[in-house]
Amino acid sequence: MTLSRRAATRALCAAPALLLAGQQIAGAQEVWPNRPLRVILPYTPGGGTDGLARTLATFLQGRLGQPVVVENRPGAGGNLATEFVANARPDGYTLLIGNQGPMSVNPTLFRDTLTVDPATALVPIAMVAETQLVVVAGPGSRAANLQALLDEARARGGQLTYAAPSVGAAGHLAMALLFQRAGVEATGVPYRGAAPALTDVAAGHVAVTASTLPSVLSLVQAGSLRALAVTGSQRAASLPDVPTVAETLPDYRVTAWYGLLAPRGTPAPVVERLATEVRAAVASPELVERLRVDGTDPYSMDGAAFGRFMREERERWAEVIRTAKIVPE
Repeated sequence: MTLSRRAATRALCAAPALLLAGQQIAGAQEVWPNRPLRVILPYTPGGGTDGLARTLATFLQGRLGQPVVVENRPGAGGNLATEFVANARPDGYTLLIGNQGPMSVNPTLFRDTLTVDPATALVPIAMVAETQLVVVAGPGSRAANLQALLDEARARGGQLTYAAPSVGAAGHLAMALLFQRAGVEATGVPYRGAAPALTDVAAGHVAVTASTLPSVLSLVQAGSLRALAVTGSQRAASLPDVPTVAETLPDYRVTAWYGLLAPRGTPAPVVERLATEVRAAVASPELVERLRVDGTDPYSMDGAAFGRFMREERERWAEVIRTAKIVPE
């Protein structure tokens, strides 16, 4: 069949329009995000990290126009979740809430068994928030302040005990660093979580521990525990009469921090979009208020700075772990 000259002309004129329409359709199919996102959390539901993840997910869902689902994958000190995200397709739909344990402690603590190095397998998007820890004592210590605790530990020649919420957890390393900086020996007692550790300190079975502000505030207010010091740079608004550790040991600072990461290879525009939305979240008065109700402070840091921060944390805690001879259970 032979086209007439007029029909051929019409076909040639229509071709660019059809091509453009095809390109627009293909482009629409590639727009990110066009389906739900998963935020993987290395811990069980109900904890402080879980609350932060869900608060952030709710905000991102409103900004991105797609469901953002928090998925808890606890186990191996956070390593299972880290490995899962590191091995996920790098398309921006599977993200990780990372904190100092899996990101900066485990590469040293689990160096013989770790299958994924987060520094090379993940790309940092942004820091989100941090929370102070509180050094708290119970009936197992007579100390009314941090200096008295250090004096008591020195007098007891290493027999004073402190509860480690879990091996390598923020509270464990915060206490190990505190005693190292003071030049005092004490004995760490490992637990499987903050709740049993705090219970035993309140009962007097162990003298002291450090745990996040949200986890101890009600116990301190009820008189079950005595707050000796907070570990951040400034006194906590909810415990204004409690000094910082740095007021006794200058330059000491430890916080539990949280950031968002993606598998290495995630497209740069996707990472940039996520970073923009996290910055907007951290600047949102509504989200800031929700975080602070839970005892968490927004901590804005872009991906490059977050990456440098994690490297510095890794070096810092590696030294603490070696000095304290901490090994995984």
